[in-house]
Amino acid sequence: MISGHLVLPPGNRGGHRHSQVTVVRDYQACIPFTRILGEGDIVLLLTPVITPCEQNGCDPFEPFGRALAARHPLIRHVPYTARNGITSTHVAFIKRAKLVIFVISNPPNSRQLSQVEIAEASQTIGDEKLHIVVACGNADDSGLIEASFPTIIQSGPSLEDLHVVATVLFGESSGAGTSAVKVQELMMPPKYWPPEEWDGLDVTPVHDLWNHCLPDQFHLEKFPLRNLLQRDGYAKHFIVRLPETGEIIGFCATYTTYVDKDEERLIGSLAMVIVKSPYRRRGVGRSLYDHALRQLKRIRGVDRLRLGSTYPRLLSGIPARSPSEEWFQRRGWTMDRLGPGRGQYICDWLLKINDWPNGGVSTGPPGLAFRSATFNDFETVSDFIEKETTRKDYTGWYDQYMNLAHDGRFNDIILGMERSRIIAAALVYTSRDGSPLALDIPWARTIGPDVGGVTCICIAGWSFIH
Repeated sequence: MISGHLVLPPGNRGGHRHSQVTVVRDYQACIPFTRILGEGDIVLLLTPVITPCEQNGCDPFEPFGRALAARHPLIRHVPYTARNGITSTHVAFIKRAKLVIFVISNPPNSRQLSQVEIAEASQTIGDEKLHIVVACGNADDSGLIEASFPTIIQSGPSLEDLHVVATVLFGESSGAGTSAVKVQELMMPPKYWPPEEWDGLDVTPVHDLWNHCLPDQFHLEKFPLRNLLQRDGYAKHFIVRLPETGEIIGFCATYTTYVDKDEERLIGSLAMVIVKSPYRRRGVGRSLYDHALRQLKRIRGVDRLRLGSTYPRLLSGIPARSPSEEWFQRRGWTMDRLGPGRGQYICDWLLKINDWPNGGVSTGPPGLAFRSATFNDFETVSDFIEKETTRKDYTGWYDQYMNLAHDGRFNDIILGMERSRIIAAALVYTSRDGSPLALDIPWARTIGPDVGGVTCICIAGWSFIH
């Protein structure tokens, strides 16, 4: 339950005063409503459930709804709560509405779902609807300025202010706070850039952007990058273009991967968000991020989201000590490093065999032997990997083992055996031997053609990604 109070500030409980209404931005060009609404168009007003106003014992947003209804007959006023968020009732109204007015009365509260998050859910459901957010308070304090809402109105907390909002929405007033100086100040924060789906036909501009944005150790040649990105059926990527020239200034890569062998549940990967440096802190990354997450959530079977990608491996997550970490934390990603899915470090190790004792050859513990898998091991390996990766929640590993087995590349699967029982498994590859793993993990190739790797090291009760 949202427990915010809308109370008139001292000294403003009656009498004339200046309005505190400001149009922060209107990228949809939907104000005034008289230009876009027809007689039969429904306007949905979503307002928080709050303590009844002491002045008249009613919902203080009811007068706001009546002020809107006096100007357009088809106003549908539906409250929402933090506990329930957007329910099936809200969804039905959103889908019928021409536009949605979403009122926010409180800044974020760590103890409950924020009103901004509920507004984002409403916008996701009604992706093609016009959305107007009305902030009863400082829009910046609510986290709205950096959000991707294209139309935001900032209002004072009084009933009089909400009445002025109604007049602004229908073009009867511009609001007392819309001076040129104030609008300029509020328009400086990030804007919304409409993303489009990347067709994948020409990888050159994305390749150029990739090498422009990432440190040298993550640079790739054009062919390996194209192979990583062009994955029919489970890859979808988005770009933002500069309107004046059509230049690609932002790119976002996403994938979907089956969680287990049942192939019913999917994990959606936000694998990469990069923006050309002159256009950062202007809303390009946020626009790509919001659009990509909306698209992933729409895919049937997706029940989890992750940062980074395991296979194909663009990056397994955010590079350590990256300034982007705080950016993602502000959007709800947990980075406490206490467990899987909470920002744990993942290591890619570069090991030189000649630096190991005996040139990399060592004697294992008594009773433990290592060998390549064979066709006869298929079912046993499948059961072992399914059990261990499910227990450790490592998505994508099972597919890598099965892809090699189905291709007949059993020599690429190394088993650790204790008597006749499999207690460990790993996958090996080199850059030039045609292994599909070398295509999924391109980093060995950046060192040299004879460099190989070991991945998906899975030990009963313990495992490594590399």
